[in-house]
Amino acid sequence: MEVDYIIIGNGLAGISFCEQLKAQKKTFVVFDNNSQQSSVVAGGLYNPVVLKRFTPVWKSDEQLQMALTMYQSLEQELGVQLDYKVPVRRKFTSVEEQNDWFTASDKPILHKYLRPKIIKNVNNAINAPFGLGEVLQTGRLDVKTLIDHYRAALLLKNICIEEAFQYELLQIHHNKVQYQNIIATYIVFAEGFGITQNPFFNDLPLVPTKGELLTIYAPDLKIDYVLKGPVFLIPLGNDLYSVGATYEWEDTTHNITEKGKIELLEKLKTLITCSFKIIGQVAGIRPTVKDRRPLVGQHEIHKNMFVLNGLGTRGVMIGPYVATQLFNLIENKEPLDKEIDSSRFSKA
Repeated sequence: MEVDYIIIGNGLAGISFCEQLKAQKKTFVVFDNNSQQSSVVAGGLYNPVVLKRFTPVWKSDEQLQMALTMYQSLEQELGVQLDYKVPVRRKFTSVEEQNDWFTASDKPILHKYLRPKIIKNVNNAINAPFGLGEVLQTGRLDVKTLIDHYRAALLLKNICIEEAFQYELLQIHHNKVQYQNIIATYIVFAEGFGITQNPFFNDLPLVPTKGELLTIYAPDLKIDYVLKGPVFLIPLGNDLYSVGATYEWEDTTHNITEKGKIELLEKLKTLITCSFKIIGQVAGIRPTVKDRRPLVGQHEIHKNMFVLNGLGTRGVMIGPYVATQLFNLIENKEPLDKEIDSSRFSKA
């Protein structure tokens, strides 16, 4: 088999890059053994505002436009709903935070994203005496449905190989790479935190960060928006809510923990006052980078080898943007944004 690209990984990064290739009529094959679980703790939120500091997400306008266009196209192609429009409301903990919200909403870069008013909390099941602030142009992407249906579509076309990629079998030539019977012009590694085992890119400062989520049943809560307090509370329908997420840097297993559950419950109980029942708990590993920017770029020695990784907690929004950047680097020799170029960590 001869293709233009071999892609390692079918998460948000891999899917975003595959969509670039499809749009430009490039041929590819994807390796994905479903070993990475970062999507299960992503929550799937897209939100153009950093709610801890009331500041815009890096390149929020470009990211949001590209992401929403791609997901709308994928909904039509895959025949499933992926994008659920839902507002995000931030719980205020003081009058000072209310004032900070008004100050931020007056800024030109933020006024279209922050509703310039305090929403009074009238829901007895929520503990928010200082009210709530609403973020606009937000939503939830059903990441699991996207990944499952995308993989199924690739399998139907016989361009998805469901097995672990064995790096030692990769043969690198001057202008080609070969893996068993597959010959490609380029190879792109978009394998999440699995890249820490990749001999070609394991020197990059990717930090595996474990996250855990709870699913709860709370029939008395009755909210149709995402509530952000010490945790995110995301409505899933049928009185089910996702609660998350934790951040753990020592334990990099996919095992759920009692510690994670207790942490989430303690925070949740400061946010809501109604009774609820835990329905499920999941854990996954996020690929994060110390400077909070993705890792995108070309291998220093092997010029037909590339990395697309480190999307972190905002993969839903940033994935299509960085995939476009990488495609334009490879095919059009356009330079990357310096902030995401993996060469920023070069020891040379």
